[in-house]
Amino acid sequence: MSSTTEFAELHELIGGLRRCVTSLASKYGDSPATRRIVNDTERILNDIDRLHIDAEELEISRGVTHQQHHGGEKIPVPDTEYDTDFWGDVDDGGVAG
Repeated sequence: MSSTTEFAELHELIGGLRRCVTSLASKYGDSPATRRIVNDTERILNDIDRLHIDAEELEISRGVTHQQHHGGEKIPVPDTEYDTDFWGDVDDGGVAG
């Protein structure tokens, strides 16, 4: 199972947990116990989000990158020299000057 699928499953599960907690909170009202479980549920969701961010950073640091394929139009760039007039009015910005 890929990590993307695992994170999607975790978000689905936490969504179910949130629905159950909301139902319990509406049934039992605002009490320390219901506030605690609501806070715990939100903390778990935040922890999952942080884990997802950390996992992406770990994949990048290990060199495991997801190659993105852009289906846009490819523009050929010629290997030939440009005409010097092409660069005539361009300021070099202080580079080598």
